[in-house]
Amino acid sequence: MLAELKGLNEECGLFGIWGHSDAAQITYYGLHSLQHRGQEGTGIVIKEGNELKGTKGEGLVTEVFTTEVMQKLKGRSAIGHVRYATAGGGGYENVQPLLFHSQNGSLALAHNGNLVNANALKNQLEAQGSIFQTSSDTEVLAHLIKRGGYSNIKGLVRNALTMLKGAFAFLIMTETEMLVALDPNGLRPLSLGKIGDAYVVASETCAFDIVGAEFVRDILPGELLVINDSGIHSEMYSLHTNTAICTMEYIYFSRPDSNIHGINVHTARKSLGKQLAAEAPIEADVVTGVPDSSISAAIGYAEATGIPYEMGLIKNRYVGRTFIQPSQSLREQGVKMKLSPVRGVVEGKRVIMVDDSIVRGTTSRRIVSMLRDAGATEIHVVISSPPIQNPCFYGIDTSSKEELIASNHSVEEIREQIGADSLTFLSVAGTIEAIGRTDAGENRGHCLACFTGRYPTEIYPSELQSAEKC
Repeated sequence: MLAELKGLNEECGLFGIWGHSDAAQITYYGLHSLQHRGQEGTGIVIKEGNELKGTKGEGLVTEVFTTEVMQKLKGRSAIGHVRYATAGGGGYENVQPLLFHSQNGSLALAHNGNLVNANALKNQLEAQGSIFQTSSDTEVLAHLIKRGGYSNIKGLVRNALTMLKGAFAFLIMTETEMLVALDPNGLRPLSLGKIGDAYVVASETCAFDIVGAEFVRDILPGELLVINDSGIHSEMYSLHTNTAICTMEYIYFSRPDSNIHGINVHTARKSLGKQLAAEAPIEADVVTGVPDSSISAAIGYAEATGIPYEMGLIKNRYVGRTFIQPSQSLREQGVKMKLSPVRGVVEGKRVIMVDDSIVRGTTSRRIVSMLRDAGATEIHVVISSPPIQNPCFYGIDTSSKEELIASNHSVEEIREQIGADSLTFLSVAGTIEAIGRTDAGENRGHCLACFTGRYPTEIYPSELQSAEKC
């Protein structure tokens, strides 16, 4: 969706490869396929011989990694990262991978997620003499590794990971190996693939399709992988695991051609639309979706009801996501730049507008207004997720209830504010059922905290405002 996720600056994207002669070029294409997960900055660290070399910058993958830059990146292994800035932390120094050099060797780190105990760990480390170079919580892991008492990198990393709380998917590279780790709840997606004899790791499986890699399996919650020239070794650094994948990955964040835990994202979104149709049958003339991530749900809603799906809203492909704009006024202006109603489709029609979420309500109000100006006689807004009533502390930039409209207003009050004729959200139970995960447990392995307020980890409120996510 373009729509309401101005407040949901999500995540980051990870890509790594070990043992391929075109490692830099493959990483470039992998990061390009993950660009939707971060448009603030990007970086690649390459292993050239026995040396790690990094290149990074603010901007898109194509802007940072020009032909001239790519020609200088040589090596058989690499890790890369795309990111969004969040409250308190843009800037070149926070662009990842972070690269550290010492007398004992080099270490590169890339992270997707957010550590909810980062400040407590920083205070402890600074009291012991550490000096932090960034505001990113990612740097905490590097200091913990450096201060560990083990003689090998695997032991150092394993020990450091046990001190972290929150959401984290890590790629770590040294001169001799690449390590991959996922938090004990598996809050962020992370998958393993292969290109010939080379191992590939990515935040989403769509990256494998782009670079020609074969999907092997999902990384397990609490798992630590060590990949080197001898092969791959897996162990569990934590036995206290409880799968809680972010449900918004299925609803919004991931690309529709990705698979998460064996479920295709497009298929899941269509199913969400069909479930929404069952919960909210409405008499109308056309169904339209807010581009892009709501289109799958809109198609599902149309198929279930028999109401024609039409392209009632057109996206301008030459404008970046509106929610990366730094101020609300610019975000609101960005809606007009990015979306245009199709008068020939909606004029004189009763329109069902499918969207995937409402955060602040501002964008929904503007889209409804545009559709009315284009001649729609009725506008029924249906949302393929439950109301977002609680902040996310795991890498999505909603740190307080005050900015969430559903936390402070009833559904009817929201409907009035956005100017729709009706407004319906999908139920929590319907969301779980539609996505179709089969993990054991009441919620089948979902994190539903933004809907229910039940968080899968302990939360440290004093740390939330200053932590720089991913």
